[in-house]
Formats: sequence, structure tokens, C-alpha cells
Amino acid sequence: MADRDRKGAPDAGAAAPTEAMWTALAQGLRRDIGVRAFDHWLKPVRFGNFCEDTGTLTLFAQTSFSANWVADRFLDRLTLAWRSVSPDVTAVRIIGAPQRAELPVAKLPAAPAANQGTPAANQGEAMSGATTTPLSDTGLFAFAAPAPTAPATLPNLDPRLVFDNFVSGRGNILALNAARRMAAVERPMFNPLYLQSGTGQGKTHLLHSIAHGLLAVNPAANIILMSAEKFMLEFVTAVRGNDMPAFKARLRAVDLLMIDDLQFIIGKGSTQEELLHTIDEILGAGKRLVVAADRAPHLLGGIDPRLLSRLQGGLVAEIDAPDLALREAILRHKCATHHEAHVPEEVIAFLATSFTRNIRELEGALNKLLAYASLADTAISLDLARDRLAETARGARTRISIDDIQRAVCAHYKLDRMEMASKRRAREVARPRQIAMYLAKTLTPRSYPEIGRKFGGRDHSTVIHAIKTIESLRVADPAIDSDIARIRRALEV
Repeated sequence: MADRDRKGAPDAGAAAPTEAMWTALAQGLRRDIGVRAFDHWLKPVRFGNFCEDTGTLTLFAQTSFSANWVADRFLDRLTLAWRSVSPDVTAVRIIGAPQRAELPVAKLPAAPAANQGTPAANQGEAMSGATTTPLSDTGLFAFAAPAPTAPATLPNLDPRLVFDNFVSGRGNILALNAARRMAAVERPMFNPLYLQSGTGQGKTHLLHSIAHGLLAVNPAANIILMSAEKFMLEFVTAVRGNDMPAFKARLRAVDLLMIDDLQFIIGKGSTQEELLHTIDEILGAGKRLVVAADRAPHLLGGIDPRLLSRLQGGLVAEIDAPDLALREAILRHKCATHHEAHVPEEVIAFLATSFTRNIRELEGALNKLLAYASLADTAISLDLARDRLAETARGARTRISIDDIQRAVCAHYKLDRMEMASKRRAREVARPRQIAMYLAKTLTPRSYPEIGRKFGGRDHSTVIHAIKTIESLRVADPAIDSDIARIRRALEV
């Protein structure tokens, strides 16, 4: 060490950097930058080696992209931290893990008790005792679930979203049973599983439940649950960072891949192509795949025919809007978890008939009522519910979606809803479709391109033409005007 040509000599008693020092430093960094940022970016970093001749300490990240990201944002902090414990360190560099490198694991203690109760804190605690396993034949390492294999690839699973808390009814029993099969030890009879429903009907609950269920029977399962937006973001980042091998390896090494809001990928050619190859790899290896979207596969405008065939090759399970019986059952189940509050049956009936569009809205109304009663120290009654939720209930009745409009138009004209996205131009189909487009623009805030996508991926000019046509017909044809008025009444607008 004495022959190094550097300014200043190190302290005589200073120790060379070691893996144990990194473990201690990592815990301090976790407190400084926060659990979420640490667990996503610095947790996977491993102690590499130290060059005594140059004073350079090397740390390993899982991928080149991760190394560049950490270096850009944390290199100065890491350098100062290392110098504080080992003055021999003059520089710190972070590189992607070399192929087949057996990197040591820095195990961290659990997060402080004060952080418990938040998803990020709970995720950090779960990761503290995680082990690592190689990703196929690459040199990258993935934490066994529930810890993330790489930044943002695994969610902070919500402990409340489990099968036991999912209230079933006629409209969702198929999806629930299919999700349970997907989470069982035995290989599912159908693969992939495609969950279809509108917003707030339970897709996300089932996705989290599948992950919890599979981890219960196979704690070592490698699970990725990500949104379609996250898939696109990571794909584009990997392309720009010349890191596609790591991106592919991470996704294709899973035991279960789940992608939510698939509709946001459709139309992106290169992203669809990569998703197609990923699906082929996963299904070919006998692994499990679950996707969720707000519409059926054939209604995904602009979808690659090859991708469509893969998605339709398993089971498409639709979750219908909750009927009155299911809405009441959900409210009773929710009330049972609030032992300190008594909710009369007449209040449950009021809520179930006032909030009919989705479960999230229904539960939100109940939570608002429970919170007011608790803070005001008053009993829950029908009068209180009507008084505190009147404006919210009016908003719930007037907020409609394009799906609602399509259902109402098809019911009025006795058409199969698939005709809304079909290419048929017969008048008995084309006219109701134009009316639905007109109502979509009149009754919702959606743009012309958004409306076109909901009608089989039609161009915005087609939507504009439909709207102008119906506006003219309402003036010239009383029957058309009467039909539209009846449909609007059916929508309670």
C-alpha cells in the first residue's frame, strides 16, 4: 500500500474495504434514501473487489442498466460512505454483474418497527432474508419471491388482496375459480388465463391473490406482476441501454408472469413483438401466464393476430359488473371487518342500489360513511347515509363509460355486443354503432381516438363522421331521436 502514488497516506490502522463493511453501509443508506428507493436500486448491489494499487472499489449491479442508473444517482453518496469507513478507497465504480459470477449476498436486518405497516416497509422486511438463485444460464441473480428480481419487476403485494377476501357471485365465480387453479401446485388446465373486466371489478384483487396463493404453496416461486405500461417502459429502456439480454432473461426465468392493463400495449408494434416472444418462451417452458385487460382479446384494436391467438388459446374469464346481491354481499363482508361500527341493513341496501358501476366506488362510499360516523362520534343510519353521500351518489349515477353505452345500445337494438367492434357495414349494425359513438362523445369525456379504439380500433375520422351523421338524423328522423332518448333514460343520464 505504501508504494501507491497518491496524495496523502492512509491511516495506519485503516482497514481495507470488506463485504462486512458493505453490509453495514447498506443499512445506513437504506435509512438515508428511504426503503423504497433502496430496495429497488441498492439492495441488489453486491460487494465486488478492491484494487489496492489504484484504490478503486468495484460494486456489482445485476444489469448494465441498473449499474448506470445507480452510478448516475448514488455514486457520490456511495463514495463518501465508503471513504468514511475505509480511507484506502479513492474511487468507487459500479458495473453490471459478469457472466456466471457467484456474487456474495449482503443480508440486511429487518426495517425498523416504525416503518412497519407501509407496503414499502413490509416489502423491505420480506427481502431482508431473501436468498438468490441464478436466472437460467445468465450470471444475473434474482431474489426468490416475494423480493424483486430487478427494479420494479415485482410488486409490493397488498396483504389484503387474497382469495379469502374476494367476495364471489354469479358474475365473477368463473374468474375466481380459474385464478385459484392458476395458484395451485398442480399445473393449471388452461394457460394463459385472461381476466377481462371494467375498472374496479376485481382484476387487480385476483392478480394479487394468485401471487399470494402460489407463494403459499411454493415460497421459492419466481413471480413478476407488472403493468403493461411498466413492461413497455422497461422494454424501451433496455433497448436504449443495449441491455436486452438481461431484460429477456429476467422475464423468461419466471414461474409466473402477470401483466395488468394489457390494452395499453396494443398498437405498439415492437413491444407486442417482444411480448409475443416472451409468451411463447413462458408457455413453451410450461410456466404460468396471467394477463388482465378491460376488454376481450378480439376487441383489442391493433393487436397482432399471432398475439391474439396466444391470448385466446387459454381461458378468457370475464368479470361482470356486480349485481345487487353481490354488491350487498361485498358490503356485508366489508362491514364485518369493522367490528366497532354497526351498519343497518337499510343502509347496506341504500349503498348497494346507489353505487352500481364498480366495486371500488361502492367500497369508497362505505369507507366515507364509516369515517364520518367515527370522527363525528355518531351512529350510522339511513338518514346519515343519505345526507353525507347524496352528492357522491348523484355523481355515481351520472358517470358512465363507453362500455355502459355499448351495452345499452346493444340491448335496445337486440345486438350482440361484438358487433360494436365488428367490420360489418349492414345498416342494422352500422346505425346502432354510430349511435353508440355519438353517445360516447356526448356523455363521456373521451377523445375521438379513444372512442375509435373502443369500437374495434376505428380511425378518429370514422368517429367524427358517425357523430355528424347522427346529429343530422336526430333532426330529420324522429324515430332515431326517440331511440336515443330511450337509451339515455336507460343509462340514467
